[in-house]
Amino acid sequence: MQIRSVPPLRLLLVAAAPALLGGCQQHNLLDAKGPVGAAEANILIIATIIMLAIIVPTMIATVIFALWYRESNPKALYRPDWAFSGRIELVVWSVPFLTITFLGGIAWIGAHRLDPAVPLESDRKPLQVQVVSLDWKWLFLYPDQGVASVNELVVPAATPVTFKLTSSSVWNSFFVPKLGSMIYTMRGMVTTLNLMADQAGELHGLSTHFSGDGFADMHFPVRAVSDSDFAAWVNGAKGSGAALDKAAYAELTKQSIADPPRSFGSVEPGLFDGIVAQTVPPGPGPAAGGVENVRPKGGA
Repeated sequence: MQIRSVPPLRLLLVAAAPALLGGCQQHNLLDAKGPVGAAEANILIIATIIMLAIIVPTMIATVIFALWYRESNPKALYRPDWAFSGRIELVVWSVPFLTITFLGGIAWIGAHRLDPAVPLESDRKPLQVQVVSLDWKWLFLYPDQGVASVNELVVPAATPVTFKLTSSSVWNSFFVPKLGSMIYTMRGMVTTLNLMADQAGELHGLSTHFSGDGFADMHFPVRAVSDSDFAAWVNGAKGSGAALDKAAYAELTKQSIADPPRSFGSVEPGLFDGIVAQTVPPGPGPAAGGVENVRPKGGA
């Protein structure tokens, strides 16, 4: 048999392929930075172990059977009239049944313990954040602080955050992978999500639901900061002088892509409720004529 040599360039590409996975680090679900994400990662690991308990023995048994019942093995017993084995039937049916039972139990318990609408246990008062998905950007309102931000979410570390989410345009989704629990945003409706960052750091948030041409740029930094830094950020936003009223919101609903983060020092009372009730004009929805007219100058 002739063995062909593999070109060095191909070997280099194969060896470098795992390095490309480093770009997924910001979306690493197993590297959780909050209690919800940690619980979800634990469920994923347990479910994987349960499934491997079937897959690994099956693969090993496949190799053993192939070796034992090979044609050249004189010790292999040939039984052409064999038709039934109670022990085999017991294993074949009981193992999948137990697997489904365990997986179903884990999913049921996890779904109730990690209900996104249930507040997290903490001795600290939750921060209230109202979220609006736009075309193609995110608007974050802080009703208790009276400020707002676009494409930047700032929260105090070790403090529960209660999100109230809606959409100004089409159906979308809100997801911070390392904090856990993706949730949808829909126009005229409010969904609730409770999350918390265990420690200070910068995370990555994004949309995971296709919503038009600018969908790929609907990501934003999530900054978990100390209480003092959060207070400083709020004061800095208030000092910006920009006001978010209905007119400013109408400008935000216009389609745009890769908007830089910015903040508003004041928010018109009842704006979020007006967005939900659609007394404030909603966004136009995805453009049919392409995105050339909505990209910022110099944008990709």
